[in-house]
Amino acid sequence: MVLNNPVARVLLAHGAGAGSDSDFMQQIATLLRQHSLAVESIDFPYMQQMQQTGKRRPPDRMPILEQYFNQQIAHFSSDLPLFIGGKSMGGRVATHVADNIAVKGVFCLGYPFHPPGKPEKLRTQHLATFEKPCLILQGEKDTFGKRDEVERYALSNSIQLQFFAEADHSLKPPKRTGFTQHDYMRQAANNIAQFIQGLV
Repeated sequence: MVLNNPVARVLLAHGAGAGSDSDFMQQIATLLRQHSLAVESIDFPYMQQMQQTGKRRPPDRMPILEQYFNQQIAHFSSDLPLFIGGKSMGGRVATHVADNIAVKGVFCLGYPFHPPGKPEKLRTQHLATFEKPCLILQGEKDTFGKRDEVERYALSNSIQLQFFAEADHSLKPPKRTGFTQHDYMRQAANNIAQFIQGLV
């Protein structure tokens, strides 16, 4: 999709298990572009190797992921306001590099607050003092951080939380809600666009 007069640029990073070519990442990128956002999808080095070899690999360690994200941020000119975010691990990495002066704000689609089944292993320490505007879109039943858990965390006032009724880590709700995953993804894209437009 060729955009005329985009309002901002978005660097979009994938989760741990599937790259930018996954259905989820392709759909959210398309939905964001419909809001006049210039979306650039990135694949971390380990994911690029997986795509080339067809062999599964664990994610790189956080310093390598952060370094690569910072390289991608530096690659783009300052012609547009820059926002970064991603699904799960991609959103987590974005929060770790968000102090980069070029970044206006951050968004996370399903933040991995803790590994599933291990609520004591929190990944929230840096979020208590987070300064950049941040939007976290979380399923109420996300095994990486359910609503009743997340609402008890000490998070910075710069972080906005939006929950999706009964949804899982990929914003997929049960049929009884009357909503589909695509319904929630479209709403998430709307929320991200409003967040961005409020900062530009």
